[in-house]
Amino acid sequence: MSVRTGLTTLIAVAAVFTLTSCGNDSTGSTEQAPVEISVKNLAYKPNSVTVHTGQTVTWIFEDQGMPHDVVFAELGIKSDLQGSGTYSQTFDKAGTFTYTCTPHPNMTGTIIVEE
Repeated sequence: MSVRTGLTTLIAVAAVFTLTSCGNDSTGSTEQAPVEISVKNLAYKPNSVTVHTGQTVTWIFEDQGMPHDVVFAELGIKSDLQGSGTYSQTFDKAGTFTYTCTPHPNMTGTIIVEE
């Protein structure tokens, strides 16, 4: 093999490695997708979600003005009673947490928080 052929082969191999290493350029971001729960038709939908510690859940009140709230009795957390708008809660502790609606006690949901 001549020096010229060897050099050409080396350049071709280096180019292939360079191009294949450019794929899937991840920024290393750990940002989570938003978690949203609809409050509509006398129900929380979905009524159970799993999130990671530090993640925020947002409830969207869209039940034609009917007032609802989000109450985590065991955590001492309660949103305002509202017929529209949103409420957000960040979960910093792992566990399974049940919530209800004060005016509609049959409306229940669960947030599962994992490490």
